Parts: sequence; C-alpha cells; structure tokens
Amino acid sequence: MEYKSTVRKLRAIRPQLSLSSDFIVGFPGETEEDHQKLIWLMHEVHFDNSFSFIFSPRPGTPAANLPDETPHSVKLRRLQEVQKIIDDNVRAINRQRVGSVQRVMVEGWSRKNAAELMGRTECNRIVNFDAGPNSARLMGQMLDVTITEAYPHSLRGEVVVR
Repeated sequence: MEYKSTVRKLRAIRPQLSLSSDFIVGFPGETEEDHQKLIWLMHEVHFDNSFSFIFSPRPGTPAANLPDETPHSVKLRRLQEVQKIIDDNVRAINRQRVGSVQRVMVEGWSRKNAAELMGRTECNRIVNFDAGPNSARLMGQMLDVTITEAYPHSLRGEVVVR
C-alpha cells in the first residue's frame, strides 16, 4: 500500500515518470493468488520496463533449499503474462510519445542504420534519428528530438532545429 501511495505522489509531481522493476515468478511457495496480486500491481502501477525471470535456485542462498512444487509450465505461463503486460505498456507509452519533443542523450550510431544516430530519452527510450552530415560531432550531446514514429521497442524522431 505504501509503495502505491509513493508512486501516486511521484506521478502527481511528474506524470511522465518511468518505472522499472525486476520480477521473479515461480518462487517456491508462490500461489496463483500471489501471482494475480502481482498482475494487479503491474496494471495499477503501469511499469514500463522490467527484467523478469523464472525463479531458479542459487547455491548458497536460503531459497535454494526451499521445496519447489510449482510445475515449470505454470512458471512459464506466469512469466509470459508478466512480459506481455510490460510489452503492452511499452507499446502504449511509445505511442503516447509520438508528436512530443523529447530531450535525447546521443549515445552512438543506430544499430539498424549506420548513417543515423541513436540516443535515449530521459525515460530511457531508444530514439533513432538522422542528424545530417556532421552527426558525429553530436555524440554525447543532449538534443531535442520530435518523435515521429513509435515501434515496439524504440522510437523514431527528427532533430528540432533552432
């Protein structure tokens, strides 16, 4: 309850707040009710990134010796549910960014087109864009970029010329 209250307060101050978390599904003793509470939390908080995994015992940890009676197929279904929610959130958030101007830190060359640059928004979204013939000088710079297209895991934009 306190966590959600904190998130609400932060979003009241910064509506575009980006939240990420790690999720481990299938922890020994996790019930279907526990999993549904996680799903509910994910919908309520609207995480826009996560690292999610199926529980695997690590030698030397207390959990390594716990009885693990959840079938792998159930763990896999739970993981797929978690990842689908995150993917749906990412797509929706990316679509909301189209038409907006985002501050982007230029990190390097685009992986898909070596003539373009790639940077990240303040909320860690990848943006690919053409910066013209002298684009190498922009590496490490902050630029304003108008988002023109949304893809499942990245954005496309145009540099705002001033």
